Amino acid sequence: MTEIDAKIDALVPSWLTLPDVAEKLGVEVTRVRQLVKEGQLIAVRRGENNTLQVPAEFIGEGKVVKGLTGTLTLLKDDGFSDAEALEWLFTPDPSLPGTPAQALRENRGTEVKRRAQALAV
Repeated sequence: MTEIDAKIDALVPSWLTLPDVAEKLGVEVTRVRQLVKEGQLIAVRRGENNTLQVPAEFIGEGKVVKGLTGTLTLLKDDGFSDAEALEWLFTPDPSLPGTPAQALRENRGTEVKRRAQALAV
């Protein structure tokens, strides 16, 4: 759980508070906190109240977007901080096209993971 700079904040189109994530997933807030702790989601402190928030694109229809957890693990293994992972996931990649986060939402996780693995080389 980190604070992010304005550049990364501007890259992410929309955010959800942890209670909002819990509602969308149909779970308790404590489960969302556990997902963050386990590295299955990234939550950062932002906004005027400095609340923990998750990028809205990480949440699909009642579940975490397919492929996100594996991608976050790959990025962490590559030495990325949460802020660096967010920047990578939300920076447009012309070869995808779009951002890695968009590609995950569109079920193109294989391509995203391939690019994340290539970062380690």
